[in-house]
Amino acid sequence: MSAAIFEALRKDHETQRDLLARLAETQGDTPTRRELFAMLASELEAHATAEEKSLYAALMTVDGGQEVARHSVAEHKELSDLLDAVRETEFSSPAWLGKLAKLSERVHHHLDEEEHEVFQQAGRILTDGHKATLEPIFSNARAAEA
Repeated sequence: MSAAIFEALRKDHETQRDLLARLAETQGDTPTRRELFAMLASELEAHATAEEKSLYAALMTVDGGQEVARHSVAEHKELSDLLDAVRETEFSSPAWLGKLAKLSERVHHHLDEEEHEVFQQAGRILTDGHKATLEPIFSNARAAEA
């Protein structure tokens, strides 16, 4: 089984978890908070777009993959909306960390669901040949979004 796509996705997931943890430790409107948030926003947006163009596009073409792909893409939309809510809140506002916490909870849910359910299902229903093509598609789409 070609696991390169799943390894690439997990690597991004670890980056997202790290950025969320580091952001939760920030206070007030500081350059560090602004920089980490910009990195997180870029990371989440580029990852979601590349994942949709690779793994989820592939899952949409095979029996048993459409429902999980649609669910995950819907979660990407939810995360995008939550990201916008944080983005629209003043960095110095007491509400900022609360909105970040909500985003963080939903991101962690999504990542855990992907890693413990989606990847296993994709591993079963996609052929090894199909899986082997996905990592380059993901990496190229990711680079185009950066």
